[in-house]
Amino acid sequence: MIKNGNLAAAIIKPDYVLTPEGLKEGWGVRIEEGRIACVGPWDSLGGGSNEEAQAVCLPGQMLLPGFVNGHNHMYGVLSHGITAEAMVTDFSDYLKDFWWPCVEDRVDHDLARITARWACVEMIDSGVTSFVDILEGPNSIPGALEVEKEEVEKAGLRGFLSFEACERKSRENGRLGLKENFDFAKACNEEKGLVKGVMSIHTLFTCGEDFIREAKHMADEAGCLLHMHMSESDLEPAWAREHLGTTPAEAYDGMGCLDGNVLASQLVQITDKEIAILAEKGVKGISMPLSNCEVGGGIAPIEKMLEAGMTVGLGTDGYVNNFFEVMRGAFLIHKGCHKDPQAMPAGKVYRMATELGAKAVGIEAGVIKEGMLADLITVDVARPTPVNEYNVYDQLVLFTNPQNVINVMVGGAWLKRDGKLVTLDKEAVRREMEEKTERFWKGDSECR
Repeated sequence: MIKNGNLAAAIIKPDYVLTPEGLKEGWGVRIEEGRIACVGPWDSLGGGSNEEAQAVCLPGQMLLPGFVNGHNHMYGVLSHGITAEAMVTDFSDYLKDFWWPCVEDRVDHDLARITARWACVEMIDSGVTSFVDILEGPNSIPGALEVEKEEVEKAGLRGFLSFEACERKSRENGRLGLKENFDFAKACNEEKGLVKGVMSIHTLFTCGEDFIREAKHMADEAGCLLHMHMSESDLEPAWAREHLGTTPAEAYDGMGCLDGNVLASQLVQITDKEIAILAEKGVKGISMPLSNCEVGGGIAPIEKMLEAGMTVGLGTDGYVNNFFEVMRGAFLIHKGCHKDPQAMPAGKVYRMATELGAKAVGIEAGVIKEGMLADLITVDVARPTPVNEYNVYDQLVLFTNPQNVINVMVGGAWLKRDGKLVTLDKEAVRREMEEKTERFWKGDSECR
C-alpha cells in the first residue's frame, strides 16, 4: 500500500537483517508510516495494524540501516579533478590562494543547485540516507539554502543544511550568513519535512568571539545544532595559541559555546585535554579520514574520542563521496598509524557510519529496531566468500561498493530500487554536472 509516495505499510523480507544483536537469517521488518514497526523472523511480522501491508521479497540481499554522512560539502564536487597547479602544498596558502577565490567565492545559486543534485545521486548510490551539508559560498546568499532544499527534497534524502557563516569576506557578509542559517532553521523546524537547518560557522581564525557567541545564541533560539570546523590541521591550533593563548576547544569552552547541541567536525589536531572537555560537554564529533589525509592535516584520534565517551560519526567532506571508501579509510588508516592491526575494527567503523552518525546529528535511525525511522538499504550477499555472522562487518567495510547497494529507502519511500535510482535520472544529472564544471573551470584563467 502506497501513501503519499511512501510504503504506508510493508513487510520487507530479505535473506538477512543486520540487527544490533548481529546478523539474522530469515528475518525481516514491517514498516508502518515511515518507521520500523516490527523486526523478527518472517513468520512473526504479520500485518500489524494494516492487514493490507505490501510484501516485498528481496532474495540474496541483506537489510541494513542507511549510512549517515555527518559532514558533506555538496558543492565540493566542483574541485574533483582540479589542475596540478592547484595541488595542496601548505593548507593556509591553499585556502587563501586557491580554495576561497577559485571555488567558494564563485558559487552561485545555479552551481548550488546542480552540485546538490549530483551529490544526492552519489549519496543515494552509496547507501547514504541522511547527511549534514555545509555550503561555503559567501556570494551565494541570501537564498542558497532554499535552492539546495528543493533538490534534496526531490531526491528524497534526509538532509540537514547549513551555510558556513564567517567574517573572512566582511563583517556584513558574516551576519548575512548567520541570518541565512537562522531563518532557514526556524522555517524548517516548523515543517514536518525531511530537510532541517543547522547553524554553521567556520573556524576561530575566520570568526570573532562576539560572532561565535551570537551564532550559538541563534542556534539555541532556532532549536538547531551549532556546527564548526575544529582543528582540521595544525593551522587553527597554532593560530589559537598565538592569538588566544589557548587551544581551540578551550577557547570555545571559555566562550560558553560547547554543549550537547554542538557538532564539531574534523577534530584532527586536538589534545587529550581537549578531548576530555568535548566529552564532558557532550559535544558530538564527525571525522573525515580521507580528506584529512588529502590536505595533509593528519589523522584524527578517533579511538581516544570514542574511549572518552564522545559520539563520533563519519563524513565525506565532499571529497571522496563513496561512503564505503570512507569506511575503508577509517578502518585502514588507524591500523597503519598505530602499527596495530586490531585498531579500529570493522564493527566499530560500521557503527560510526550508522548508529553513532545518527546520534551525532540527532535522528532516530542508524539501527534496525522497532520505532526507528525506515531509513534502510539492502546490499547483495553474492560474494566469493560467503557472508556470515563472523565476517559481516569486514565484508561490508572492505568488500562492498555502491554497485552492491540494491535498494535505498528513506522514511519508507524508495530512492533506489533494484539497483536503479528512482527519484533522479543519474545519467542526465551527470551530463549536466559535466557541462557546468567544464564551463566553471574555463571561466577563470587565474584558477587554472
